[in-house]
Amino acid sequence: MDRIVFTGGGTGGHIFPGLAVIDELRGRVDADIVWIGSSRGIDRSLVEGHGVKFFGVSSGKLRRYFDWKNFADAFRVFLGFAEAFFILLRLRPRLVFSKGGFVSVPPCVAARILGIPLVTHECDLSPGLATRINARFADEIFVTCEETAQMFPKKYRPKVTVTGNPVRPAFYSGDAERGRAFLECAKSDLPIVLVLGGSLGARQVNAIVAEGIDSLCASCVVVHQTGAQNEDQAIRPVGEPARTRYKPYAFIRGEMADVLAAATIVIARSGANTVWECAAAGKPMILIPLEKGSSRGDQVENARYFERAGAAMVFVGADASAKPISDAVARLLSDDEARSAMAARSATLGSGRPAAKIADLLAAKFSLSSGRIG
Repeated sequence: MDRIVFTGGGTGGHIFPGLAVIDELRGRVDADIVWIGSSRGIDRSLVEGHGVKFFGVSSGKLRRYFDWKNFADAFRVFLGFAEAFFILLRLRPRLVFSKGGFVSVPPCVAARILGIPLVTHECDLSPGLATRINARFADEIFVTCEETAQMFPKKYRPKVTVTGNPVRPAFYSGDAERGRAFLECAKSDLPIVLVLGGSLGARQVNAIVAEGIDSLCASCVVVHQTGAQNEDQAIRPVGEPARTRYKPYAFIRGEMADVLAAATIVIARSGANTVWECAAAGKPMILIPLEKGSSRGDQVENARYFERAGAAMVFVGADASAKPISDAVARLLSDDEARSAMAARSATLGSGRPAAKIADLLAAKFSLSSGRIG
């Protein structure tokens, strides 16, 4: 039986796409599968919750600027490399598949030293630092868009394959009726606006919802995932109709595909995982990207990509505030033609089932034995 190691983490955006590939591999190959992720944070709970064996290693942030934390994190990276090296030495996998994030670098370096084939995948429009490092050691580089392929040095481009961004199979078949039942909206014909800040939440997005809650709830039900770390930002409206139309959740896990299917519009950050899951469900989006300075600018790039395709409206800077966003929601809810056009363009971007394509490529390129995965 083959063994495959997945690595990556730090946020759900690095983990859920990997789990999507695992879902597609089930039934295709006969393999034992494990995951190497961060020993801190949400990695273990997400992976083990998916029925995958997990090994935690130390990890530190890779910064391109001076910070005293670099010294401590350099030690954590070295320790993570040593831990990953001995895990891989013991497991001797047929393949290592990286989904990025700082924790993925030590296992990727260790895989190269041990002569284990390595594949890395980049979800964002532009490759992050971890992917740029991992690409030096990778046998294959998978990317979401053709534009991304052109951002790698020419010497790496022969290894690059455009696959799209893997999305869990459930998001292609979410059930709106089940979603409404979960949200206790089954008897309501009001549209649903779903607000997402990513797996960890986003305080800016939550604050915008709080400020505009009365306007938002005037014509719809607002379902608000605050993020488990930001439950304190859940709103407790006292007036009508917000008191009965506002539904906060810390984190929606197994029901998210059905909830997304039930949504009419999605307000969200623009992490790769979020936007591509929305696209798989064919949803029009109002995006509030984390701006450059607070990040490397990848969310702005992702948001603009969907905006250019006509699948999203983007609000940054001074426009990322309650009134412009509430007004945009009201316009879309009142304009069926414009909303339907956005939904169709979103669905076009989200078609193709990239996770299945990646699973087929892995099975073919690395001669994985057919059967069921462990």
